[in-house]
Amino acid sequence: MPQALIYEIMDGQPIYYRGYRDVLNGKKTVEEIMGSSGLQSFVIQYILDILFTKIGRKHYHFLTNELGNHLGLKDNLSGDVCIYERQKLPPDKIDTRYIDIPPKVSVEVDVKADLSEDKAADYVFRKPQKLLDWGVEKVIWIFTKTQKITVAERGKDWLTMDWHREIELLDGQHFNIGTYLAEEGVTIDPTP
Repeated sequence: MPQALIYEIMDGQPIYYRGYRDVLNGKKTVEEIMGSSGLQSFVIQYILDILFTKIGRKHYHFLTNELGNHLGLKDNLSGDVCIYERQKLPPDKIDTRYIDIPPKVSVEVDVKADLSEDKAADYVFRKPQKLLDWGVEKVIWIFTKTQKITVAERGKDWLTMDWHREIELLDGQHFNIGTYLAEEGVTIDPTP
């Protein structure tokens, strides 16, 4: 199996990109299955806009682009947006390898992993729990097809809610994807 088709490694097991079978069968290229949709990118842009304009970089690093998080031996998970406290991620930890320090907050948009064989529910519960156990304080997972958001915090019940609600991102700053999309004139078919 080509390494390029591995999205993450969880508990020593490879998790492949959604669509990897199409690549193996010659129906798609690797590049075709790795990209994000316009909506996914638009949502990430919105989250980053809040981070950069309302929270600022004085105390935080905002790392994106499927950042590789090294949780331990044979445990490498990616993140769409990872928010690090500057004091906990010193310059000497930023290099060409995956980062082995947990972010304060991890934001995921959709699922890019192949979750065939009835593994979807298992994955969307296991990954946030692994991140929380590693030391992440909050995992926010945005699901564009269902227009839902799950917020998982250490020591608290996990919440799943409509994306039309105000949800705290960090330091008292909130986001509301439904309102943002409406303000930007983006309409989404409510039937996934």
